[in-house]
Amino acid sequence: MIISINYLYYLVGAILALTALMTLADKEHPKRFSSALFWGLYAVVFLIGEHLPPELVGVGVIVMALLAGFGGVGIGKHRPLSEQDAKASAKRLGHKLFIPALSIPLVTVIGTVMMKNVKIGDAFLLDPKNITLVSLGIGCIIALALSCWLTRDTPAQGMRESRRLTDALGWAVVLPQMLGMLGLVFSDAGVGKAVAHLTTSYINMDMRLVAVVVYVLGMALFTIIMGNGFAAFPVMTGGVAVPVLIGIHHGNPAVIAAIGMFSGYCGTLLTPMAANFNIVPAALLELPDKNAVIKAQAPTAAALLIVNIVLMYFLMS
Repeated sequence: MIISINYLYYLVGAILALTALMTLADKEHPKRFSSALFWGLYAVVFLIGEHLPPELVGVGVIVMALLAGFGGVGIGKHRPLSEQDAKASAKRLGHKLFIPALSIPLVTVIGTVMMKNVKIGDAFLLDPKNITLVSLGIGCIIALALSCWLTRDTPAQGMRESRRLTDALGWAVVLPQMLGMLGLVFSDAGVGKAVAHLTTSYINMDMRLVAVVVYVLGMALFTIIMGNGFAAFPVMTGGVAVPVLIGIHHGNPAVIAAIGMFSGYCGTLLTPMAANFNIVPAALLELPDKNAVIKAQAPTAAALLIVNIVLMYFLMS
């Protein structure tokens, strides 16, 4: 392959490393040393994490958690455009502002659908195992180029805006990656087997409706705890879906898996642990209630969980 997923990791690591250096150079930053250390450690994971001993990476993750937990990650001093200049710029660009944003999904779809079998010689042009992510990365680079062309600004300004956005998001930027790995940790630790033992010992799982309710609500509950449906899926599927819904009730694995993940997404609507979906938007929009997004989504999540129970009960066999 010519464009590997590793190049995307290196790019993310380089951006995080520059963020750490810019934070360290910001003498007005109230917590510049601890914040720079946080972003620097995160950059190391992307740049050379695969070459480091797992124990060392684990120590780095623990240090990051301690820095975030004790309030060591702060917001630096930024000099945004005045409201008057921002309005003038938006008026000048008009609907052209949407071009960079729309180019990201467009390039991602084109790369995923049309470029997956393209080769140069004997090598694939794009990493065939991660073609969607690679296409997404290329889309982001093209969007940056389009933004610079439209605004007549430089990539350096893009990096400053990246740091401002990263500061606004704070430690929550790390949550998707951390929580994505949590499911594997739980699975290796035998949490799925423990869930299977508890449910079969104390709940009558011979009744199909009861088993369906336990799986659907369990997916939502574990997602609420972990903040990620992908982290909850191996736990609940290994603990309830495979041994009970498939093994005892002979359910269709495809239907169970699809509706199970959908139930996990319902849990995502209800948890602050899914910070990139629920807490970050509230912070970026400067909402007075940081849980306003969750409160708005809760009725939809509850209704969908009921629908999922009905669908799985009638469609899984």
